[in-house]
Amino acid sequence: MEFYGTFGTACRSGAVLGEMFRAGMTGLRINLSHTGLAACAEGLERDCFPAARAAGVERPHLIVDLRGPELRVGALSAPAELAEGGMVRLGQGGIPIPEPVICAARPGDRIALDDSALLLEVCSAERGSLICRVLRGGMLQSRKSLALLGREIDTPTLTGEDLADLDLAGACGVTHILQPFVRGREDVENLRSALDRRGLEHVQIMAKIENQRGLDHLDEILDSADQICIARGDLGNSMPLWQLPAVQKELSRRCVERGKPFCLVTQLLWSMEQRPVPTRAEVADIYNGVLDGASSLMLTGETAVGKYPVQAMDYLVKTARTALEP
Repeated sequence: MEFYGTFGTACRSGAVLGEMFRAGMTGLRINLSHTGLAACAEGLERDCFPAARAAGVERPHLIVDLRGPELRVGALSAPAELAEGGMVRLGQGGIPIPEPVICAARPGDRIALDDSALLLEVCSAERGSLICRVLRGGMLQSRKSLALLGREIDTPTLTGEDLADLDLAGACGVTHILQPFVRGREDVENLRSALDRRGLEHVQIMAKIENQRGLDHLDEILDSADQICIARGDLGNSMPLWQLPAVQKELSRRCVERGKPFCLVTQLLWSMEQRPVPTRAEVADIYNGVLDGASSLMLTGETAVGKYPVQAMDYLVKTARTALEP
C-alpha cells in the first residue's frame, strides 16, 4: 500500500522528510495550485530524494497535482476576515477570483470557499465583480478552493501553467499526475497526449473525482485513467455533505469491481494540523477506507502546513497497516 504526504513549509527540511519516510511514507505530493514545479526542483533534489534513500525508500513516488480546471481564490496581500452577515466584493476591487466565475454567477447563487469552510451568497454584480453576503464566515487565505455551487463552468483541461509544469516533469522525476476535476474520457486523453508528446508515457494518471460531472462519467474515466482519486474536498462541495459517505462507498465499490487502484484523500487526519493525536473518528475513517479497498492514502494540509507532520504520517501508516492485518 502507498502512503503519500504533501510537500509544504511543515516538511521542507530533509530531516523532517526523512522521519516521514521512516514512518512509512512512500511518496510525496506537490500541489501546483500553490507553487510551480520549477520552484520545488532544487528542494526535491537536495532534500526529498536523499531523505527517501536514507530511509530505505529507493524509488519514492513523486506526484504533482495540476491546477487544471480547478477554481481558486487569487493571491491576497494578507488573510481576509469575512464576518458572518457582512458584505464582501469578489473580483475587480475586491478579493480576486477567476473571471469565469464572475461571468457565470447570478444573484442567489452560493459560493463555497476553502472546502466549504466559508459560504457566500451572491447579491448582485457590478463592473466585473460580485457583491456577496457572508453566510458562513472566517479567515480566508490566498489560493483557497472556490466552488460556484450548482453551476458548471467551462474551463480548459490543461492551463498554460500546467503545460509548463509538464515540461519539467521528466527532469524532476515525476511518477504520477493528479488530474483535478476530471469530467470524462476527453480530459484524461488530453493529458495522456500531453504526456506522450514529452516522452512521459510511463507517468501514471490519477483522475480526481471532484464533482457531479465526474461521477456521471465514471465508467469512461475508469476506462481511460490509470488510477482514481476520491478527492473528498471539492466532491463534498458538490453535494450535501451527509451524502458524501455513500458516494465514497459507491466509488470505492466500482473501482474494486473494475480492478482500478484508487487513492483516498482529504481530511484523513485534519485535526492533526493542530493536535499531536487524531480523533477516534479519523482513525476509524482511515481503517474503513482501507477495508473498502483503497490502494493509497494521501495527507494534505496535515503534512504541508500542520504542526505534526511526522506524527500524522505515523498514525496514517499504523492505522492502515492494522486494517490490512489478517
